[in-house]
Amino acid sequence: MTELDKISNGVDVINLSAVVSEANLVGNPKDWWVDTGAIRHICADKKMFASYSTVDNGEQLFMGNSSTSKVEGQGKIVLKMTSGKELTLNNVLHVPDIRKNLVSGSLLTATGENVFNLIYQLEESSYMVLSHQDESGNNALHSAALLGPQQQLSLRVSAAGAALQMQREMQWFKEVEKLVRPIDREVTNTNGMTPGEVFTDTHQELVKEGERWMKDTATSCTIVAALIATVVFAAAITVLGGNNNNDGHPYFSKHKAFIIFGIFDALGLFSSITSVLMFLSILTARYAEEDFLYALPKRLIIGLVMLFVSILSMMIAFGVTLYLMFGDNKVWILVPVVGFSCIPVTLFAALQFPLLVVMIKSISGSGIFGKRSHRMLI
Repeated sequence: MTELDKISNGVDVINLSAVVSEANLVGNPKDWWVDTGAIRHICADKKMFASYSTVDNGEQLFMGNSSTSKVEGQGKIVLKMTSGKELTLNNVLHVPDIRKNLVSGSLLTATGENVFNLIYQLEESSYMVLSHQDESGNNALHSAALLGPQQQLSLRVSAAGAALQMQREMQWFKEVEKLVRPIDREVTNTNGMTPGEVFTDTHQELVKEGERWMKDTATSCTIVAALIATVVFAAAITVLGGNNNNDGHPYFSKHKAFIIFGIFDALGLFSSITSVLMFLSILTARYAEEDFLYALPKRLIIGLVMLFVSILSMMIAFGVTLYLMFGDNKVWILVPVVGFSCIPVTLFAALQFPLLVVMIKSISGSGIFGKRSHRMLI
């Protein structure tokens, strides 16, 4: 009977803390490998520990070739991944006799984003790690489907509200879904739920909060855009300075400033109407989970950009109007007009651009995980 048979049959093995395959007895002591059989992180080099405490209870580590190795101590190790991020391993066993440092696959699936960056870079080996199931029957995709801690979500997208928190959760789930095998996407846990069903169940409240935030934002912006459209349309059909009774043309028709007024007034009308349509599409959306991934953020980005353009165009058209009416070719009057016109434009930019930057990065970035490395080792 092998030692593994003894374990499976309930026979006690002295101070057993982990099971390591015989293949892991050869290799470079500075290399790190993900092992799906190991239930603890193991390191041979004491110098790699950031914090360390000696183990005096005579604990032994059982090796795959029926030999044992003494556990000298345990502590914390901080590893730098190829993506540039750091991976912190806690409660790592110090076993000088082992020739490969091991990262426990079972512990990986219970942790978060930095660890999945590591798994992502393992490429072929990632399938073994992500297919691992815990005592509740949950694999890595089940874990990714769970709602993240509220504090983490708030820190990720503090300016954007629940809608972009939902987007982040959806991105996280989709990225992990790409890494697992197709069969793992349909695996049910002990509650009879697939990863997709777990995601839907745990994100119901966040979807409602995201819908409420998105609709409130769209409603407020729709009112502003509609008012701008009304103002610039009225300015377009009310001829500035009146018409010449002889030919019916506007008095300022040959004035360069009047041409500028016409261009920006039209731009303000078109951009404000576009903004209204975008916000209306947000208000009438079905708000499915996947809508938060790209559709809703893109509509909100277009709507806010067009709203900014319409405000800017309206202020320019208004400034040109004042110059035509009261400037009498006095260029100095443009100084206070431009100065005061910059106030609402600057306020809008200061208040809304942080949100725009977050949303643009969220849909155009390189993704949650870093670039995949061709090397398996850390």
